[in-house]
Amino acid sequence: MKKIANYPVHIAFIMDGNRRWAVRRGLKKEYGHKKGAESIVEIIGELTKIKEIKFASFFAFSTENWNRDKKEIDAIFDIVKNMFDENEEKFKKWNVKFTVMGDTSRFDSEIQKRIIKEVEESKNNTGLVVNLALNYGGRDDIVRAVNNSLEKGKKKVTENDILENLYSFPAPDIDFLIRTSGEMRLSNFMLFQLAYSELYFPKVCWPSFRRKELLKALKIYSKRNRRFGGN
Repeated sequence: MKKIANYPVHIAFIMDGNRRWAVRRGLKKEYGHKKGAESIVEIIGELTKIKEIKFASFFAFSTENWNRDKKEIDAIFDIVKNMFDENEEKFKKWNVKFTVMGDTSRFDSEIQKRIIKEVEESKNNTGLVVNLALNYGGRDDIVRAVNNSLEKGKKKVTENDILENLYSFPAPDIDFLIRTSGEMRLSNFMLFQLAYSELYFPKVCWPSFRRKELLKALKIYSKRNRRFGGN
């Protein structure tokens, strides 16, 4: 990838538009999710080539997604499992470390086992850390972090206490958030970690977000003037 002057350390993606991408092409929604998984793999591969980027978070399944049709939900879980199975050697070669954000206890036992296997087998990898948000909600993440702090005996919870008990810890705050499909919402994703993030909302749907779109986004980020509340 062409050298860019300033890269984010932590980049995050709200992968929106899988269903719209499929519907516009007269295809089943499940096929949109399948192509979306291909985008995840391609983007991970591109990010592993950039040493400055250490963390990448992907919003794969929210706590609100349970309201979708069961057939579609089952298809999403199958696609996640197949993504791991079909790219296992590739992920090992890339030295990717997978972590999971969210409560996976509601998932089918088979997908739980596959997720645990991927996390366990990659735990000693030293390359890009990939946080997959599965059954995740940003508000729930904050509430969980506060309760964990209180259970540890904290009488007054500080900002640092919350940070250290978030699912994403020890990842730093998000530098750059990309939400595809042109929607301009955070949708309850990593709210605490997004306090001073740069935001980018390309119109392209997630299945079409590949290397070219990533490079374009990173160039846009490199031109941003981050102030963190200052002048």
